[in-house]
Amino acid sequence: MEQRLFVITGATGTGKTTVSRYLTRQYQIPRVITHTTRPPRANEIDGVDYYFETNASFFKKHYIEYVKYADYYYGSSYEALQAAWTMCHFASIVLDTKGAITYVQTLGGLVIPLFLTVKHAAALTTRLVKRGDQRQMIQQRLSSREYKRDLQLPAALSGKAQIVVNDKWSQTQQQVDQIIRQTM
Repeated sequence: MEQRLFVITGATGTGKTTVSRYLTRQYQIPRVITHTTRPPRANEIDGVDYYFETNASFFKKHYIEYVKYADYYYGSSYEALQAAWTMCHFASIVLDTKGAITYVQTLGGLVIPLFLTVKHAAALTTRLVKRGDQRQMIQQRLSSREYKRDLQLPAALSGKAQIVVNDKWSQTQQQVDQIIRQTM
């Protein structure tokens, strides 16, 4: 069986992490663990939430993509992807749309892009508040270029990505289940 990677993308609050966790729980599809140079938060575990790196160790990996955000590096490596694929022929990763495009361009047919969206963007603000994000952080995210970019399916993913409207979780689960059945 050929290895495949579910690349889950969309704007903040659309449910990307929820879908990734569902794939792990329901289908034992591991998440590709990404790397960062930022310090771990109190409840985060190295090798589970992220691979926490130093600036020196970060650049010893082979990255498919990486970014610098708020003075810290974040990236996804070939090494982490291979580690996930050793557990299962399928893996998932949560990326912004720019990262998703890079994955599609780099890995081609191995990638199954899922673009998460909602019918009304205002619902995303409510979700961010409910999940406990600070109001100032929410406003920064919602006014960012990246948020506005990630609200729309990029042309580079058009015709490649499965569009998942995540307004009602039970319907989202059914749609994800159908995508899994078609893939496996």
